[in-house]
Amino acid sequence: MISPLDFSPTTAVVTGSDSGIGRAVAVHLATAGLDVGITWHEDEEGAERTAHEVRARGRRAVLARLDLTDLPDAADVIDQFAEGLGRIDVLVNNAGTGTATPFLDLDLATVRRVLDVDLVGPLLCGQRAARHMIRQGTGGRIVNVTSVHEHQPRVGAGPYCAAKGGLGLLTQVMALELAAYGITVNAVAPGEIATPMTGQEDEDVRTESRPGIPAGRPGDAHEVAAVIAFLAGPSASYVTGASWVVDGGMVRMGPMAGSHMDHDRWRRP
Repeated sequence: MISPLDFSPTTAVVTGSDSGIGRAVAVHLATAGLDVGITWHEDEEGAERTAHEVRARGRRAVLARLDLTDLPDAADVIDQFAEGLGRIDVLVNNAGTGTATPFLDLDLATVRRVLDVDLVGPLLCGQRAARHMIRQGTGGRIVNVTSVHEHQPRVGAGPYCAAKGGLGLLTQVMALELAAYGITVNAVAPGEIATPMTGQEDEDVRTESRPGIPAGRPGDAHEVAAVIAFLAGPSASYVTGASWVVDGGMVRMGPMAGSHMDHDRWRRP
């Protein structure tokens, strides 16, 4: 068996790193001394901005478009990064999508799109990255970005919750099977984070009020990135198969929120 204690990463791939959490992760890893593979789906300009920040920290940035609805071919991008970067030590499966559609109104195309992007895509990309890590013989780190909805449901988010819950359990299976190769696999489950996905890009989270969250505010992408960077580094050598919730205490409010709500707006997506 290869020990994760000997892990010393030099390269990382971060999917969906054209903005939000992905960009923050790419910058954190570059600051830690890693060259970074950056992917984008529609926002190539955003990916270039991420690359600029990575290079400003003295590290290499390699860019590629990734469309996780184009499976299985989309996973080829991992092999391209392995060639462009010279190796892959860290994979952060961050790219994702969602829906706000009532269960009874869901169509099959929407369900398949969300499951492909949020579950099947990370599975295939994780396979490709793990195979490179095994061939390299020096271990690795895989971090799957899920959501608090890996653990708790949300009205109107059936496919998203199914995919994120599945990715959380897949993370545990990957952790069991890849441990012998010195590869750790963990999930990070963000709550409400100020990103384009939540319509809060560039918001100052300190000025936003969220009475229903114990921390009293949304999270900042860099707060999630710091946890991911830890899990991707040498210090997390004995951490695998876990889901790290980064949500300001949101998921702990289940019974409290249920007993203190004075409206039923939660029934609508």
